[in-house]
Amino acid sequence: MKESSFYTKLYEDDSSAKKTVQCNLCGRMCRIADGGLGFCKTQKNSDGKLFSINYHRIASCHTDPIEKKPLYHFLPGSSTYSIGGFGCNFSCLNCQNYMLSMNSYDKFNSTKILPETIVKNAINDNCLSISWTYNEPTLYFDFARETSLISHKENLKNVYVSNGYMSEESLRETLNFIDAFNIDLKFFDDKLYREICGGKLDIVLDNLKAIHQSKSHLEITTLLINDLNTDEDQIRLICNFIIEELGADVPLHFSRFFPMHKMNDKSPTDIDYLIRAKEIAIDMGVEYVYLGNMPVDNNTYCPNCGELLIARERYCNSDKNRIRDGHCINCGHKLNFVLR
Repeated sequence: MKESSFYTKLYEDDSSAKKTVQCNLCGRMCRIADGGLGFCKTQKNSDGKLFSINYHRIASCHTDPIEKKPLYHFLPGSSTYSIGGFGCNFSCLNCQNYMLSMNSYDKFNSTKILPETIVKNAINDNCLSISWTYNEPTLYFDFARETSLISHKENLKNVYVSNGYMSEESLRETLNFIDAFNIDLKFFDDKLYREICGGKLDIVLDNLKAIHQSKSHLEITTLLINDLNTDEDQIRLICNFIIEELGADVPLHFSRFFPMHKMNDKSPTDIDYLIRAKEIAIDMGVEYVYLGNMPVDNNTYCPNCGELLIARERYCNSDKNRIRDGHCINCGHKLNFVLR
C-alpha cells in the first residue's frame, strides 16, 4: 500500500476516536471511517491515513492495438501495453468489465508488478504507449504517475481510458503525465448519469473541458443503448457540447451496446440508431465520427476535401497513411492527430 496523494483528515488530532478522512481523488469525495474502504474499494483508511491498496498491483495486462481503446488519432497503427485492476468509482448497470470493476483486491486475485517492469514489458512488445484501462485509471493515480515518469524517459506515451470523474485537484496533476485520454460521455442527462452510473454529468463535462484545454490528446466515446440515449435530441446535445465547448475536431466514437451485467434484459443497440447518430454528428459539424462494436467503415477522411487519410479494417490500419506533418496530403487541411 502507499499513502494516497489526495485526502483530507476530518479530525483534529491523532487521539481522536473517529479518524474519518475524506478522499479527494475523484468526484465522489468519499468520507471514509477508520478501517473502511471508499466506494471504489481501492482507497482504505488505516488509523486516520488514506492508503491506495492497489499500488503496484494489477489484475490484467495485454498488448492491444491503440485503436482498441478506442484512440484513432493518437499514434495510429501502434501497439499499447494495457494494464488494469479492480474497482471503480461508478456503478454502471451495463459495465462490460464488471468482473474487474465491481470486485476488490485480495492477495489471491492480483499480481504485484513494478513500474520498471511495466515499461520494460511495453518496450519488449514494441509498444509506443502504456494504457491504464479495463477499470477506472483515476484510482491508480500514484502508481500511474510513478510509471509515467519512467516511461517518458523511454519515449513511451501514457493513456487513460476513463469515465472522466476525477476531482479537479487530481485531474490537474494527472494532466502533467498523461498524454492521451479516451473519456466516456455516457449520457447528456444528469438523471441517467445518477440512475445508471451513480455519478453526475457536470463533473464529467467540466473535466472534458479541462482536458481539452491542456496539451493532452482527447477522444470521446458514447455507448448508445436502446431507449436510453438513442433519441436524436440526446445525440444533438452531445454533438453541440463537443462543437461549442471542445472543438469540432475532437474525435467522437459511438459504440454499440450488448447485454451485460445488470442490463442483460436489454437488446443490442439497433444498428440504424448508430448510423443515424453518425449522420447527425457529421451534419452538425463534428469532423471525425466513428462507430464501434459493429462492422462498418471506420476509415478516417479529411473533413475538408474528403480524401481517404487512414484505411482501417477492424483495428488494423493500412500502411498507406496520407497524412504529412499533421496535414492532409491532398488539400493541406490541418488534422487533429498525434503521430509518431
